[in-house]
Amino acid sequence: MLNVLFFAALRDQLNTAELNWPASAATVAELLQQLQQQGEPWASALARPDLLCARNQAFCSLHDAISSGDEIAFFPPVTGG
Repeated sequence: MLNVLFFAALRDQLNTAELNWPASAATVAELLQQLQQQGEPWASALARPDLLCARNQAFCSLHDAISSGDEIAFFPPVTGG
């Protein structure tokens, strides 16, 4: 299983902060595609071109490999002041 986290606007759009997901994807991109296939609002919320991701609390790319037990987080860019 993967622990998938959603932050900021994504959490609000998807009405969830966390879910456990079967570890059938080999990369972050494949996981993202599986999540988008859940229909709306998943497809549109996760289609952002500026979407950021992290694997085990470190920024990663969509091409990074994932495995069972990983924590994957998705979030929009954030600014602070």
